Amino acid sequence: MKPIFIAGPCVIESAELLDSVAARLCDINRKLGTNIIFKASFDKANRTSLHSYRGVGLERGLQMLDNVRRKWGLQLITDIHEAWQAEPVGEVVDVVQIPAFLCRQTDLIVAAAKTGRVVNIKKGQFLSGADMRYPYQKAMEAGAEEVWLTERGNSFGYNNLVVDFRNVADMLDFAPRVIMDCTHSVQRPSAANGTTGGDRKFVPSMALAAKAFGANGYFFEVHPTPDTAKSDGPNMLYLDQLEEVIKTLL
Repeated sequence: MKPIFIAGPCVIESAELLDSVAARLCDINRKLGTNIIFKASFDKANRTSLHSYRGVGLERGLQMLDNVRRKWGLQLITDIHEAWQAEPVGEVVDVVQIPAFLCRQTDLIVAAAKTGRVVNIKKGQFLSGADMRYPYQKAMEAGAEEVWLTERGNSFGYNNLVVDFRNVADMLDFAPRVIMDCTHSVQRPSAANGTTGGDRKFVPSMALAAKAFGANGYFFEVHPTPDTAKSDGPNMLYLDQLEEVIKTLL
């Protein structure tokens, strides 16, 4: 199965950021023959602090994502946090994503499935790969035609994650498409004085290790200047490094 790639900033910060990332993704697509799906969140509902930046909101965010599609011709993916968001999101994006913390929320999964879009369910930090059989079945039984699963690490004590790559192989036993989230898996949740820390230097290795276990999709949050990003900066990959990482995977 040909690998898929998902990339984009963690959260919508500005139209200028979306354009700069989209332009680079289109350039990579032309050079490498890939079809990178553009990712950005209109709202980050699970931020560590009440004072953390959340995004531009549903209505404006969907308009900005639709502008990316129209201007750059990229497919889109974004996440939802409440069931009522599924229908309007499904009218704009190609893939509706279920956040890891919410992967057991039945109403959310059912609503995503009913959009007719691909549903990408991120594995909870508290679940094994084998446990993801049940969210996968929920989505399929609710009418989804295609469901992807995404590995993003497991909680390891406090403020840390560890990846058991056997989860990738375990999920492939029942889901044909398993994606490695190479950037969220290097997070250190809530470990940076009220924000999430991380270590981006491990991102390329996470991708290669997942490939060895059979992953057929890769998820990268990218930013031109991650250290100034409004969300997840420490674990995001520099945008200008993405092409080389994808080359190693191809």
